[in-house]
Amino acid sequence: MSQSDRGLRRLAAGTLLVAFQGTTAPEWVLRELEHGLGGVTLFGFNVADPGQVRQLTTALRGAGEPVISLDEEGGDVTRLAYHVGSPYPGNAALGAVDDVELTRRVYRAIASELAACGINLDMAPSADVNTEADNPVIGTRSFGADPELVGRHTVAAVQGLQSANVAACVKHFPGHGATRIDSHLAVPVVDVSLDVLRARELAPFQAAIGAGAKSVMTAHVAVPAVTGDTPATLSGAALTGLLRGELGYHGVVVTDALDMHAITRSVGLAGGAVLTLAAGSDLLCLGPLPTYDDVQAIIAEIVSSVREGRLPLERLEEAAARVSALRAWFGAPREVAAEQNVVGLHAARRAVRLTGATVPLVEPLVIEVDTPPTIAVGDVPWGVGPWLPDAEIVRIKPADADVAEMLAKAANRSLVVVVKDAHRHQASQNLVSALVAARPDATVIEMGLPVWRPGSAAYIATYGAARANAQAAVELLTA
Repeated sequence: MSQSDRGLRRLAAGTLLVAFQGTTAPEWVLRELEHGLGGVTLFGFNVADPGQVRQLTTALRGAGEPVISLDEEGGDVTRLAYHVGSPYPGNAALGAVDDVELTRRVYRAIASELAACGINLDMAPSADVNTEADNPVIGTRSFGADPELVGRHTVAAVQGLQSANVAACVKHFPGHGATRIDSHLAVPVVDVSLDVLRARELAPFQAAIGAGAKSVMTAHVAVPAVTGDTPATLSGAALTGLLRGELGYHGVVVTDALDMHAITRSVGLAGGAVLTLAAGSDLLCLGPLPTYDDVQAIIAEIVSSVREGRLPLERLEEAAARVSALRAWFGAPREVAAEQNVVGLHAARRAVRLTGATVPLVEPLVIEVDTPPTIAVGDVPWGVGPWLPDAEIVRIKPADADVAEMLAKAANRSLVVVVKDAHRHQASQNLVSALVAARPDATVIEMGLPVWRPGSAAYIATYGAARANAQAAVELLTA
């Protein structure tokens, strides 16, 4: 391979954030980092404990200058606490409290934990304005439905993260909050006018750009007024015209995971990589599915597209320059003492809401109504079990529920019913309504968005299903 070929391949590899299975770095990742690979994205399956993550990131840094990223939003979407649930309450809870200084403190605490583990880019916060209650992928990940509220808390989150030298990655541009389809599965559409888009979806991104956000993540969402049928990730009109031009953003543009069906089932993984680079992306998050062979194919396709004139060499060089500037901002790795995450529990306690009155628990039966996890969240534990060790906990799918049997089991005992996003699941609503009709003294705990509630019973809203949210709910329940 000639020197120019090696240089071009290095530029192509430098745009990629790869993933891998396991808690140690595979040889191929270390080898590619030596040859210019942009970096990695870590997932829950890469995490055992903070010490292991620190060892992993130290090994990665030994092979190059990688961007080391993950999704640590607090709340439902967590990677460091994937196996136990997050100690931070998440954006919906922070938006419900509406104290920007608290949001800043929570995100600084998150960043201090990430920095102590060697993470330098957090794919957070979500700046999506959640105007669609039935949104299957955003929900409690959003600060709320009001653009001004979302904007001020997005700014606080960016400031909190970056004050500890962890780059924020504000997502999902140009806004995923008004969708009813998960872009992991298909291409959602936000069919609004440019005026509505500017006033609603874009306002928090404009605020984050003003606050100096180091990176912005694209959404695989079509906005007909801007992108036609094309997802924003692949749209020059969205990324170069709107984000770079109109909003004046000069930082790093990171794609949402390219292994999502919105991309792979339309233009393919390698094809999507070339199209998003041409549209204006700088770092391509490949997601958890692509293998080493896929990575090789993507690099080869980027190189071929430059050779064939489908992708200007200047575009790759521009992406490399932006990522290089981000690395310079990271600076040398520092030993950072993780802040005590008591701020997470404090925030969850401030967010939790009780309607009605609870009574002392007597041999409590807790029925947790199972809700399928979204792909973004993954299989993170949730529920009140850790905080009610003396209770009998029953986790049940609504389709399998025998109401009479559960009521008989709950006879002469306290009944607590725990749900998550009941407003999105009619079967959950039916089950809760039947239980509460027979037991109006029951307590219902909603661990998603409190959009729907039964007509009676004490009702606790947590605005999230993180570990901190559950503890705050149980404290109210047993007060």
